[in-house]
Amino acid sequence: MEQAGTVLAGRIAERRAGVGDPRALVGEMRRSVLLVPLVDGGLWSARSGGVRWVCAFTDEAALARFALLHVPGGRSVDHAALLGARIVDEVVPSLGEPAGLAVDIATEGGAMFFPPVVGIVPDRAAVDTGEGVRA
Repeated sequence: MEQAGTVLAGRIAERRAGVGDPRALVGEMRRSVLLVPLVDGGLWSARSGGVRWVCAFTDEAALARFALLHVPGGRSVDHAALLGARIVDEVVPSLGEPAGLAVDIATEGGAMFFPPVVGIVPDRAAVDTGEGVRA
């Protein structure tokens, strides 16, 4: 699990540096097991810019940084380990609103966002097809 997250973190760093293939980044996200914090029986998410973002982390260190900032006392947070593909193919469409995936939101370089567009989420959940959900 940690190795896949490390590979995804590396692909994210490449994109931030202006190199690397965006398709390879999406492919790596889909293959990676991500850690998603749990809150009130559901997955932790946040709304911004009219999109609900499911928050996920590439490894336990990234999740711990998040907990320090967002969990009272910085205590550990319960989480689910989910394949990135499951998040974008199943979870995101089930939310019934424009939704995407935000990875490593507490990382120094900032989060990597996988928005609700064709090629990342199923067409029925994409906002750029005319078929996708509307807020």
